[in-house]
Amino acid sequence: MTPRVTITIEGLEGPAALRSAEAFRLIYAHAFAEPPYDETEDDVAAAFRRFSVQTRKPGFRAALARTGDGEAIGMAYGHPLGPDAVWWDELTEPVPDAMRREDGHRTFGLMELAVRGSWRGQGVARRVHGELLDAVDVERVLLNVHPASEAAQAAYRAWGYRKVGQARPGGSDADLHDVMLLDLRRDHL
Repeated sequence: MTPRVTITIEGLEGPAALRSAEAFRLIYAHAFAEPPYDETEDDVAAAFRRFSVQTRKPGFRAALARTGDGEAIGMAYGHPLGPDAVWWDELTEPVPDAMRREDGHRTFGLMELAVRGSWRGQGVARRVHGELLDAVDVERVLLNVHPASEAAQAAYRAWGYRKVGQARPGGSDADLHDVMLLDLRRDHL
């Protein structure tokens, strides 16, 4: 019988997340080096230049999963989208103005959620996702996911997300991603 490993999930605000940037970077580098992402060291460096900026955004929240001995195994982070958010502008097909309206309180942009390979399938992603969303007061959550990432797609659908379009995050040379939305309003659940 395999011994049970204790996993803790810590919720972090911007400054604390920034102090733990190396743990987030390690998880990101492991998870996104694999297909379909195939991110390089340069891609990881660029992501963590953005991370240091994102941690200063109002309402930034993160969740970090560690084993009992401190090994970083899973993470999620994001922040509420402000009125000037470009996320909706990256869609390949426009959505109604009522859907794309942002005010800094309506939508939480889930920038990243990742679990290191050997820890997948054990509920870590669900737990970091839950910890992250328990700490935000928004109507909905928006994310981009690569359509070839079947496990992530299945998890998001199981958690209640629905596809609202497709986008090329970061520009016209980026891979096409599915844009998914989770409605958190109790009267719509």
